[in-house]
Order: sequence, then C-alpha cells, then structure tokens
Amino acid sequence: MQRQATHADSWYSGDPRTLNRQLEGWLEAVQPSGEFSPPIKGSKAIIGPHAGYSYSGPNAAWAYKSIDTTGIKRVFILGPSHHVYIRTCALSACQSYATPLGELPLDRETIDELEKTGKFEVMSRSTDEDEHSIELHLPYVRKIFEEMDIKIVPILVGAVTTQDEAAFGALLAPYLTRDDTFTVVSSDFCHWGKRFSYTFYYPSPPPCEGLKLSKSTPRSTMASLPSFPIHKSITALDQEAIDILTIPTGDKPAAEVHVEFANYLTRTKNTICGRHPIGVLLGALAVIDENAPGGGMGRSVKMQWVKYDHSSECETLEDSSVSYASAYVLF
Repeated sequence: MQRQATHADSWYSGDPRTLNRQLEGWLEAVQPSGEFSPPIKGSKAIIGPHAGYSYSGPNAAWAYKSIDTTGIKRVFILGPSHHVYIRTCALSACQSYATPLGELPLDRETIDELEKTGKFEVMSRSTDEDEHSIELHLPYVRKIFEEMDIKIVPILVGAVTTQDEAAFGALLAPYLTRDDTFTVVSSDFCHWGKRFSYTFYYPSPPPCEGLKLSKSTPRSTMASLPSFPIHKSITALDQEAIDILTIPTGDKPAAEVHVEFANYLTRTKNTICGRHPIGVLLGALAVIDENAPGGGMGRSVKMQWVKYDHSSECETLEDSSVSYASAYVLF
C-alpha cells in the first residue's frame, strides 16, 4: 500500500520539474556564515517547519542544507497530529510514500520492531493521508537524499504528556543514535491571531507579564502597540523557546531542557504545533546526553537554531501569522 501525496498541487507544487527547481533555489539561497557552514559534519537531526512551501519552504531549506548525508540509510520523521486526537504515537501501515520527486520506501523491519513494543498505534490510511506535518517534509527528504537508497520511519506524535515524551524518546534513542540513521522533527512555531484562538502579547520586551489581547483590552495597553508591535512580541515569545532549546547551555543536561520547555509551554501556551515531537526528541537527547546522570550514552549534544521568520508581521488584533524556525542537532 502506498500513501499518496495528498497535499501536492495545493500546499506545494505537484509538478516534479517545478518542485525540484523551487527546492534547489531555496537550498542555493542558504549562504554560509562565520557560525554556520553547511552541511554540518555529523549532524544527526533537524527541526523544520511544515507549512505550505510558499510560506515555509525557504526557511526549511536552512534545516535541510545542514544535513550531512554521509552513510545515511534510514530517516525517522516525527510529526504532530493535526486532525485526529491520540494520546500516544502512531506508525504507518504503508509500504511506501509517494512524492512528486519519487517514492520513499518505508523501513518495515524497524516499524514492525516498534509496533511489537506495544507502545504505538497504527494509523489508518485516511489518517495517514490527511496529515500534512510529515508529508511536507517528504519532498525535501527525497531531494536531499537524491539518488540514495534510503528508507523512512514516519511517526505521528499525539497529545502525549511530558512523561510520555521522555518514555518514547528513551525507546527511540537506540535507533536514532545508529550511524546510518537521521531524524527529522516537524514543527511550526507560534500561530498567532484570533483564527488560532491565541493572542498572547508582551507589552514590552520580556521579562514582563504577558496578557491576552482582545476587544476588551484596556486602551492603555493597546497604546503600547506602536512602540512594541505584536510581531515583535511574537518574536520575543518564540525567542524564549529557542533560547531554552539551544543546547548546550552550560552543563545543563538535556533532561532539564525538556522540563524547562514544558514549563515554558505551560506558562505561555505558545501554539508550537510540533511541541510533542520536539519533546520526544528531547526525551531521546536526555538518554543520549553525556551530562545525564551516569553519563547517559556518553554523547555530546548540540542543538543550534539557524533560521527564524514569520508568514507576516502582525500589527493589529485583526492580523494573524505563523512562525517558522529551523535547527540542526548533533549527538
């Protein structure tokens, strides 16, 4: 059974030549700097956005340009569930995933091993094909690993607890650390606006108390908008998450970063849709990290953010935007 590219011709081009040209253009536009010289030798994971390519395609290129493809045969892809509510993680029943650039076979051996743990559900074909968070990464994966014999392990991450994120991360860590394995984590950042039911606002650069903007917001607060626009508040809000998720931070173990990220989400309710896949990655890093009690798996962990932007710049309560951020991970 093959999963069809159900979002082609809407979220991204279904024409192979057009799509290939767009991906090549976005990748070529990523320019090295003193602190960022891709591909990053030994990179093991990326975090990247999953919106329509006209919005997030250029940003995602910064994550994909980071990938060192040397020796990779297997790619895990962790994405959040947008359409079905599940309290666990789910695997695909398909044999392959279609993309306009060619199919991606699934690693059924690894998927069957994970299913036998009893910790995962199996997606229905309709759930698999309705979800965009994994699909939007498939053309980039096929492009970056062009002419390479790779297989993928897609995992849909549901509304799991922080403890469950840690447990799934620990379960996956031995797979993710294999030399022939790479991991893609799918997430957009803040979804701001009334249409997302999220209008959190910092009236000045944090640290300060945040509030919810609405028609009943006092005029004195609304008067601060020209001096500290909504889009700057959104950037500050997302930057808090990015700062937490930048590793290493001194000798702080990845497990502490996971707790800090969860506390940040509780405090701000930031609508980072891939918060649970990111949490699962942090759960794996907590086991891998040499700073963990007992030395973990003895590996040095690094998470570096390389690109951030918005779909638009919000100025008023009637505006809306989605934020996109890209990172690479070493371990």
